[in-house]
Amino acid sequence: METPLVSINIPVYNCEAYILRCLESVKKQTYPAIETLLINDCTPDNSVAIIEDYLSKNPELNMRLIHHDKNQGLSIVRNRGIDESMGKYIYMLDSDDYITPDCIEKLVENSEKYSCEITVGETICLVAESNEKKQLFRNKSINNYVTENHIIFERFVNGDWPVIGPNKLYRRSFLNKNSIRFVRDLYSQDELFAFHCALKLVSISFIKDVTYIYYLHGESTIFNKKKVNFENHQTIVEWFGKSYKEARTLKRKRLIKRKLINFKDLTMQMQWKSMRDDIDYWKKNYSRLKKAPSLSVIDYCTNFFTRQEKKRNFYQNLPTSIGFKVFKKRYGS
Repeated sequence: METPLVSINIPVYNCEAYILRCLESVKKQTYPAIETLLINDCTPDNSVAIIEDYLSKNPELNMRLIHHDKNQGLSIVRNRGIDESMGKYIYMLDSDDYITPDCIEKLVENSEKYSCEITVGETICLVAESNEKKQLFRNKSINNYVTENHIIFERFVNGDWPVIGPNKLYRRSFLNKNSIRFVRDLYSQDELFAFHCALKLVSISFIKDVTYIYYLHGESTIFNKKKVNFENHQTIVEWFGKSYKEARTLKRKRLIKRKLINFKDLTMQMQWKSMRDDIDYWKKNYSRLKKAPSLSVIDYCTNFFTRQEKKRNFYQNLPTSIGFKVFKKRYGS
């Protein structure tokens, strides 16, 4: 097997408790052709000192520490990593997570075999408090390899693979050719990045092996949704709406509507769980989400959308006061 260079991108911010484990997992890779880019986004803790000490003790590793002049957020950090990468492939690894020793080797082997633009590995979530392992980001694809954009996009909308940015091997030329980057100032950036990739993908492959350990701890983003996150969700919906207007086929438009229905439903549930005391803000966002494309009368008369999707769309477009009462009854007080 050829050994094309793989660029592993690691963001550095408040990760002093985890970064050594992360770096050690990169060091233990069985795949030989790796460069590692560590992007320091002005971290206030001791992460940089820990990394510099590690690099001095491991001069044989192809690792580079890049510093930002000011804190710019994860989207810009990820983009800087993409721009600085020299590899045929790019792999995103978060600093509080780690990868299996054969992670890159297996992903490259699969990507080279199928000559695909993205290869997706299996992720295990490790719960810090209990040491319990869960599969929260499961690959559901029944195929090892999928081609043709219209098929891939439908599979994406139907949830065949997780939207998380890490644990995917991206062909760098695919990202550059299609000018795909993370949208700045988003805290839920992976959702939109995955969507933009799916809009352009013509080949994607999957492996069933676990290659990534997602460390779930008290500071994990998945546990800490705040008002800024839900403002970001509004922005993401606006981007979905923009793609809806640009879609050239009826099926593509309907698939984006499906994505919107499910994303809006998830958004409102997450906001309710995180900020249920702020009823006015929930109602405000409910009203804002109604501006996005929704099902037409004709859509309700087709078999394209499931009964559940039609039901969700109906509940998402009621008068706000009624919508809140119905939502509260459905999901609890």
